[in-house]
Amino acid sequence: MKIELKNKKVFFENQGSKKEIHPFWLRERVNGDSFVDKKTQQRLFDPTKLKEDIEIDNLNLSKDFLEVTFNDGAYIKLAIQNILKEFFNINEVKYIDKVEWDSSLNNFNNFEFKENFFEEKEMYEALVSFYRYGFVIFKKVPTKNNFIVNFANSIGSIRRTNFGEFFNVKSKPNPNDLAYTSLSLAPHTDNPYRNPVPCIQMLHCIENEVSGGLSTLVDGFTVTQKLKKDFPDFYKVLSEIKVRFQFIDQSVVLEDWAEMIKLDENGNFKQVRFSPRLDFVPLIDKEKLEIYYSARKKISELYNSNQYKIEFKLSQGDLLMMDNYRLLHGRTSYDANEGNRFLQGCYIDYDSTEGKLKHLRRKFNL
Repeated sequence: MKIELKNKKVFFENQGSKKEIHPFWLRERVNGDSFVDKKTQQRLFDPTKLKEDIEIDNLNLSKDFLEVTFNDGAYIKLAIQNILKEFFNINEVKYIDKVEWDSSLNNFNNFEFKENFFEEKEMYEALVSFYRYGFVIFKKVPTKNNFIVNFANSIGSIRRTNFGEFFNVKSKPNPNDLAYTSLSLAPHTDNPYRNPVPCIQMLHCIENEVSGGLSTLVDGFTVTQKLKKDFPDFYKVLSEIKVRFQFIDQSVVLEDWAEMIKLDENGNFKQVRFSPRLDFVPLIDKEKLEIYYSARKKISELYNSNQYKIEFKLSQGDLLMMDNYRLLHGRTSYDANEGNRFLQGCYIDYDSTEGKLKHLRRKFNL
């Protein structure tokens, strides 16, 4: 990978392929005082006023920088690494490697909450751990005055749903969701009936006096990779056939059609949706449905297998932040007569955690 100059043109060469970098692309990145507002870091840019015949007047290339002067008098000094980053469309967050894990996972990272935590380097480390494992637990988070709202908004912005800005998870009469009972909950993802699905869920333990009610987590990424390797036909059908996910209560009907295994544009893992109490399979050819039902049964067996599930008790002040696109969560049953089990929950989206992580990386020059 290297930058080359020839006849007042800039070329990028990679693996034997050479491409010219358009002068306009370079000109748009000029960041002098008359081109960028220093307070907001936003460009003072009107494309209608740019010359159509933007050309390079002068070039200078060193080991780390490219200096360019244009025919309209503008000048820029660009770091080579920044050009390479943009050429490869590098997203720092997406390049944090996912760690596959199963029931053998133990001693996972916990982070103790403290004053000014959201601007500390430890918060950056917590977010990196979150992207690697799909979850992170914060300890000793204040439990008064719905602090989960403050916590979530200090990272980004809460994603409001029909359950409200936040919701209370405890057994109650006439529930509109099984989460508000003392019954066990099999591994599932939240809100699969939404478009888009909330990316990240937080659960904050306010009180937990019962012996049951253990929190359970399963890594959907690990399980789907296992399915892809051992049962490719099942993986294929679950990543191709869209099913209807539906939620109904007295005031709303929410529906969305989606695959149980969502792939990105390159065919790589992006998301799992799994909630058997909320999915409705379409009426398609009987032969296809035979394969589909077998595939759904197999992935359900894997999700519920002790081989992939971890269980732990959330204590007062613990806040679990988990990736709702990657992880499935649930709980064991408990006896409400033993005492209170009271959690508060809310949702945020990836732009919150990504924005916070990038800010902290910039702040600490990481």
